[in-house]
Amino acid sequence: MLPLYADQPDEMDRFGSILRLLSVETLDSRLGPSKDTNRVQAIKAKAGPARWKTVEFYVYAVVFAIAVPLMFKAAVDASSARSPNYSLYSDLLEDGWMLGRKVDNSDAQYSGFRNNLPYLSAVILAHLCGRYLTGTKISRFSYDIGFGIVYLSVLYGVSVFKILLLLTINYKIAQLDPKTGKVVTWLFAMVTLFANELLEGYPLAYIHPSLKFIDTNFGGLMPRWDVNFNISVLRLVSYNFDYYWARENKQPKADKDEKVTRLDEKQRVSLLLDLQDYNYRNYLAYALYAPLFIAGPILTFNDFVRQSQSPLPTINRRFILRYGVRFLFCMLTMETLLHFTYVVAISQRRAWEGDSPFQISMIGLFNLNIIWLKLLLPWRLFRLWGLLDAIDAPENMVRCVNNNYSALSFWRSWHRSYNRWLTRYLYIPLGGSKRPIINSLVIFSFVAVWHDIQLHLLFWGWLVVLFILPEVGATMVVPRSKYGDKPFYRHLCALGAVINIWMMMIANLIGFCVHLDGMQEMLHSMFRTVDGLKYVIVSTSCLFVGAQAMFEFREREHRKGIDLRC
Repeated sequence: MLPLYADQPDEMDRFGSILRLLSVETLDSRLGPSKDTNRVQAIKAKAGPARWKTVEFYVYAVVFAIAVPLMFKAAVDASSARSPNYSLYSDLLEDGWMLGRKVDNSDAQYSGFRNNLPYLSAVILAHLCGRYLTGTKISRFSYDIGFGIVYLSVLYGVSVFKILLLLTINYKIAQLDPKTGKVVTWLFAMVTLFANELLEGYPLAYIHPSLKFIDTNFGGLMPRWDVNFNISVLRLVSYNFDYYWARENKQPKADKDEKVTRLDEKQRVSLLLDLQDYNYRNYLAYALYAPLFIAGPILTFNDFVRQSQSPLPTINRRFILRYGVRFLFCMLTMETLLHFTYVVAISQRRAWEGDSPFQISMIGLFNLNIIWLKLLLPWRLFRLWGLLDAIDAPENMVRCVNNNYSALSFWRSWHRSYNRWLTRYLYIPLGGSKRPIINSLVIFSFVAVWHDIQLHLLFWGWLVVLFILPEVGATMVVPRSKYGDKPFYRHLCALGAVINIWMMMIANLIGFCVHLDGMQEMLHSMFRTVDGLKYVIVSTSCLFVGAQAMFEFREREHRKGIDLRC
């Protein structure tokens, strides 16, 4: 029997429409309650009573009301034109559109997306209009191939032929015996990643200097096509392994009478297609699919073909409208941060000398928020494009970067589609949980190399594994199954969460922001000065409060029968 509070309205439900807009279900229908009623009942049974109206959480609310504005103020003050460090990075700022302020558009990766957003919007409109006008005149797969080739020709010019060559080589590898082909597929994937990086996209001048003019004059809008090809490597592996497993017939097939719309995501991914569906046309349509080509999210071959054959009933106007509103809200949040906190420019110039430990840590924290947003916005725009085209790829970011307390759970919510790809095509084939530490080292080393072949990213990958170990050990020593009902357990978990948050911040700042030397400077300011130690104590207390709120938001989901395990 369920506890009474499992079906009672939550105190937070008074904020109804706002919370629904910000809920995980609004992001992705996959994230709602399971169709398995027994599983839903089991999740609800484990949920605790709502604590929002307790004295404890009223105290936490006061801490939030004081701490969050001060955090924003610290980042704004560090970015002020009155700061003695302002002249060190002011040349990186541009004229903005918000309240007469400058804008920090110095991140090369995000500025490319931001500056080209009007053109990308025009491409999206052209793609959708073309789909509508062609209608049933040509098949969906053929349209995807045709538009994909035109799209890539504009982006990459003559390099589109290099892409088609790599795709064809991979297709030929897929025709090999499955046992041999699996090894060759991974070798080809790794060689492609390294060769693309070392040879910088194979410029034709490498063949003969006289061919340089072709790359110069016909290289397209983005001559470095190889920078975006890493995501395609994942699709190549997905196609090959889905095809190998279909030929080995080691996984179940869908019932021929079963409609695609009745299959859940797990079934769409794992149930095998008929062998004739793994043809070259479908493969090219999948590999060249324009909305997801540049950055994903990642959709497996099996799922792509099934959705192309029969769109999902969960894709409707209401869902797309809500998703679009959330995208615009995130876009406005990013613009606000870039106009009021110049932390990207500050970190590029290491311009924090003389700043307080609080300000230095906020430079790091707001950098992480901007990194999260600069990844989230392209992913959500491309996914929105796919949704408008009746293809539902998995949502990549299901938690705010500030709503993570577990290193293990963090990787389930950050780049979620990539995490699922790693689980299906790498973690499980390597043996899964039988060898968790070794497999984690292999996987995070691959993740680091896949992102970029640089030493600081390898450090990042190894740090992640190192920082996961204490959490794994703690869950073994103090398991929830044994101590979960004890009064001290939640507070003990919050202390562990604080340690995790500190370690995750350090690892990600090293990997994606200030690198190892910059992190050493920040840590020196925070841990080797009296003011720094005072700040660490106060901030750790605030993180404890934040962790408690994170726990309660997840308990709220559990009371609705949702358990994302992140």
